[in-house]
Amino acid sequence: MEIKPQYGFDQLLFGMKKQDVERLYGKPDLIFDDEDDNTIVLYNSLKCRLTFYADEDFKLGYIIVSNPEATLWGQKILGSPFSDWKFIFDKKGLQKFETERLDSVIHYFNEDYWLLIQEEFAQICKVEIGAIVKDIDTFDWKFK
Repeated sequence: MEIKPQYGFDQLLFGMKKQDVERLYGKPDLIFDDEDDNTIVLYNSLKCRLTFYADEDFKLGYIIVSNPEATLWGQKILGSPFSDWKFIFDKKGLQKFETERLDSVIHYFNEDYWLLIQEEFAQICKVEIGAIVKDIDTFDWKFK
């Protein structure tokens, strides 16, 4: 189960609709709408949360992964400290991370890749990726 910044996760691609995802993974375990009328879908078996943007005809635009088997560039990422990944991120061109501490959780955010890494107790516990904005009004959808 590969996390693919700018593209998606596992077989998921940014720009898919809910029915495309259901063809791959079946019915989700939970569906609800958030305060912006986006549709949120949870798959317990994948340990991921998918956001379908209301303003973008309900295309998949954001993925939160907390699956311990998830990999990034071929290596398991959850459970390791962010500091172990610093060299890899630098090598991949992701040198700029904004850092924010919220209680016991540290957020590391790279806007160019729309990649957010959450670390708690010196272990990465969650990875969030979003569709990239090409220009002010257009996303770079990967699913056509």
